[in-house]
Amino acid sequence: MSYSEVALLRDRALRMLGSSKRSLAEGDYDIAAFMADQAVQLYLKSVIFELTGEVPRVHAVRQLMVILKDLLGNPNLFDDFVRENRSLLIRLEEAYISSRYMPRKYDREEAEELLVFAEKVIEFVKSVKGQG
Repeated sequence: MSYSEVALLRDRALRMLGSSKRSLAEGDYDIAAFMADQAVQLYLKSVIFELTGEVPRVHAVRQLMVILKDLLGNPNLFDDFVRENRSLLIRLEEAYISSRYMPRKYDREEAEELLVFAEKVIEFVKSVKGQG
C-alpha cells in the first residue's frame, strides 16, 4: 500500500460524489442515488486501506462503519452516528442494491437527500479520523 494508492481511491470517491451531483442536476435521480452510495463506500474503503493496507470486500456502508469504528476507536461516536442515521444508511445501501437487482426509481427529493447524507458520512469520517 502506498499513499498514492490511497489518494487514488479517495480521489475516485470524491469524483463519484461529483458525479452524483451532476446526475442530480441533470434529472438522472437513479444514478445520483447510486453514485452517492458508491462515493461513501469508496471513501470508507480508502480510509480502511490507509489504516490497514487492505481494501475490504464489503459493500454495505454499515459494515464498513463497524470496521472503521474498530480501527479508529471512539466507539460511542460511531454507535451514535449509526443509530441516529440508521434509516438513511439503510436507504443508501438500498440505492446500491436496487441499481442492480430491483426495478426501483428515485425522485429528486430522495436522490438529493441521499447525496446530502453521503456528504455527511464522509465529513463524519474525516472528523473522526482527524481526532485520531
